[in-house]
Amino acid sequence: MRPAWAIGLMTGTVLDGNIDIAAIRTDGEAVAEFGPWRLAPYREEVRALLAQAVQAALAWRFEGPEPAIFAAAERALTLAQAEAVADFLAGEGIGAGEVAAIGFHGQTVLHRAPTRERKGDTRQLGDGALMARQLGMDVVYDFRTADVRAGGQGAPLVASYHAALMRSIGAGPETAVLNLGGVGNLSAFADATHMLAFDTGPGNAPLNDWIKQHGKGEMDRDGAFARAGRVDEARLARLLEHPYLVAPYPKSLDRHDFTAAMAEGLAFEDGAATLAAFTAGAVGRGLDLLPARPQRLIVCGGGRRNPAIMAELNARTGAEAVPAEAVGWRGDAIEAECFAFLAMRRKAGLPISFPLTTGVPEPMTGGRIASAGSDQTEAT
Repeated sequence: MRPAWAIGLMTGTVLDGNIDIAAIRTDGEAVAEFGPWRLAPYREEVRALLAQAVQAALAWRFEGPEPAIFAAAERALTLAQAEAVADFLAGEGIGAGEVAAIGFHGQTVLHRAPTRERKGDTRQLGDGALMARQLGMDVVYDFRTADVRAGGQGAPLVASYHAALMRSIGAGPETAVLNLGGVGNLSAFADATHMLAFDTGPGNAPLNDWIKQHGKGEMDRDGAFARAGRVDEARLARLLEHPYLVAPYPKSLDRHDFTAAMAEGLAFEDGAATLAAFTAGAVGRGLDLLPARPQRLIVCGGGRRNPAIMAELNARTGAEAVPAEAVGWRGDAIEAECFAFLAMRRKAGLPISFPLTTGVPEPMTGGRIASAGSDQTEAT
């Protein structure tokens, strides 16, 4: 398949109120060209509806009928993201006919990893057929369900894109990519040709929630609160004994598997410092599991903007943590770029899940294709 333009969309589990939009020209194996990108804020009523849907999902926990709010939230976010894409294309002067596919991740409201006793479950809100009708473009969506049904973790899916980025800068096993969103996930070379990936532990979510709970804003902007506090090393040592951290990969987490409750009883700034240190310490535990320990971590996602977390990564992982921009990448755009990349892989019939990344039995593609101008959706 020849490289073509694709648009990727991502909204993270931290519910920061933004739609990440990015354009890349790709064949699903390498990136031929990076196009424009932007963050497009949701209207407040959509953001509030998504927050309510997440709370309903936590009460539901895959038991019984889906909460009624899912349908309303799914329609609202789909229309909001379709509008954001239309504005993006118009603003950048890109015609609909120039776009081969839109990779529409949707909003994760609940994720449950598999166990020996049962397969996992995952739910992302997002109506690909509705978006395709609104925009008149092919939309690839529902990337995770097929993986889970095949016995995989459903996450992380970014390894093939991280591999393409690392190869573009000549990086090898000495380098790993760390994404810090609501959850932290790590991608690294298992050998010269194969990638491994897994969720390391929390990303920004517990720290953000701690800040919100204390009425101090939406996040620890510039790491100000964590840097003003002192890490409770005894508490941290106990937290780092959590069995998930030493469990073998592949493995995955829901955004709420590690919460701000880990800091309960601590002074506000000390709690922030301890949660930042735990995010980094969990990454260090993850590096212990790798076949070869990398000397460099390229950090993308919102966590790279928190100096306290970056300092803790450097102090507690034994690797040099550098922001994505240090190697010429666009740290805020990478997840959206990834789903543009995966959309093109799906259209080319290339795998997006692998035994060492999500734990599926064999490499497999994933995602459903909603064709432009049609009510038909092609399943995996």
